[in-house]
Amino acid sequence: MKIAFCADPLDGFKTYKDSTYAMMVEAARRGHEVYAFEQKDMAIASGDVVAHVARITITDPTGTLPQWYHAAARVETRLPDFDAVVMRKDPPFDMEYVYATQLLELAESHGARVFNKPGAVRNHNEKLAITEFPQFIAPTLVTSDDARIRAFHAEHRDIILKPLDGMGGAGVFRVRDDAMNLGAIIETLTANGRATIMVQRFIPEIEKGDKRILLIGGTVVPFCLARIPQGGEVRGNLAAGGLGVAQPIGGRDREIAETLAPELAARGLLLVGLDVIGSYMTEINVTSPTCFQEITAQTGFDVPALFMDALEKAI
Repeated sequence: MKIAFCADPLDGFKTYKDSTYAMMVEAARRGHEVYAFEQKDMAIASGDVVAHVARITITDPTGTLPQWYHAAARVETRLPDFDAVVMRKDPPFDMEYVYATQLLELAESHGARVFNKPGAVRNHNEKLAITEFPQFIAPTLVTSDDARIRAFHAEHRDIILKPLDGMGGAGVFRVRDDAMNLGAIIETLTANGRATIMVQRFIPEIEKGDKRILLIGGTVVPFCLARIPQGGEVRGNLAAGGLGVAQPIGGRDREIAETLAPELAARGLLLVGLDVIGSYMTEINVTSPTCFQEITAQTGFDVPALFMDALEKAI
């Protein structure tokens, strides 16, 4: 098969932990042709969705060398000419990302197979999507209104505030009972009432980790990665310095995952990363979910292989 990955610049990959790199290595190991392009490389030309795409040869499947790939010269190619297009561009989910989903959706109408389905990605804001499943979430408020946020804090006393378009824990604040800096945080995150944010009751079980649970092709990966905050941090995200510890999933985590897995797969979301703290789901990640390598390295469960199995089956 010919598989094209829409991703961030390859030279910026941290190969020891990058999930897109792991996907590419597994695809090449199976004999598939691997291609790469960036979001900015796409265009609509003469009614076709095209991109300047480079064929990639994996020169270091171990991820230990500074230069892990060779890229051939870029060639303008119709996206429907590939067997699969895998969207792996990281957030922020800004208007350029929205435009990218629209171009990919047009490519779909011309026969391209895109994963995750671009319309489904666009319709599942990674923060807001949890509100569709209220039985699994902590008390949550979505608003830009100062008075509503202050009332929510007065009720719950210990809260988390975060933007709707962030990633990696960026812009996440905790405000405790003393309401220290609440006004300044509200002003900053809402841009003085012009931006909508999410506010949630603080979940103390964060000290045991913010668990990333992977759903692949409607199947629940049997291990999650508990990202445990370090050094007084409230955020467990690996990008914020969290320590990743793989562990089997069960109990409430499995209930959440098995409830959502078939529903989200039916919507065209081949790969989903659920974030769960304690008994509560906090995010549904659909843009470029990670943690493949950490789970595989610590448990021996081959997450990239499961992903490629699901991709091959979906085509």
